[in-house]
Amino acid sequence: MAVVINGSGTVTGLAVGGLPDGTVDAGTLATNSVDSAELIDGAVDDSHMAAMAASKLSGTVAAARMPAGSVLQVVSSTENRAASTTSTSYTATGVTASITPSSTSSKILATYHSGLCYQDHAVAWYGHFTIFRGSTNLGAGDGLSGMYINTQSVNDLGFNASCEVLDSPNSTSSLTYTVQWKTNVTNARMTHDLSGKSTITLMEIAG
Repeated sequence: MAVVINGSGTVTGLAVGGLPDGTVDAGTLATNSVDSAELIDGAVDDSHMAAMAASKLSGTVAAARMPAGSVLQVVSSTENRAASTTSTSYTATGVTASITPSSTSSKILATYHSGLCYQDHAVAWYGHFTIFRGSTNLGAGDGLSGMYINTQSVNDLGFNASCEVLDSPNSTSSLTYTVQWKTNVTNARMTHDLSGKSTITLMEIAG
């Protein structure tokens, strides 16, 4: 078909792609004449985006996009029930929580706090608190492991107990963290009392 320039100012007979490359430039396009339907997937990449308002952001941001040190998720579990131990080996307190890291480079900050503990023994004693990931003791390697409590010959001593550890699990599987405790003498009884809550909190930190 022949190309015809009509007296009305229109052109007919021009095939798609008939204009030479570079003929239509930014000045030729009318304002607001190109919408999203005319853009192919991937046409707008990072280099073509000057800025984006926070109100335009929604959904989940991938962990890889977050700067190191960012908190990616928080899990917390609280126990209100009483629990006791007279064990000289680490045993579970019943305080536990699970988390699934979003990246193998993430770290897990595990913190523990018990509102009230007490012992019932008439000789000097000590107690240890530590945090396990599965069967791995994450406490310090000096034999004390986590929170170390040392008392004199006192009965029914109330105190707060807390410890924390920054773990590098290198995993994206579900991980279970438990608080465990022990004493140095079998008849020294440590107890989480009902009047105080015992809480473990897990925070995934971007690596």
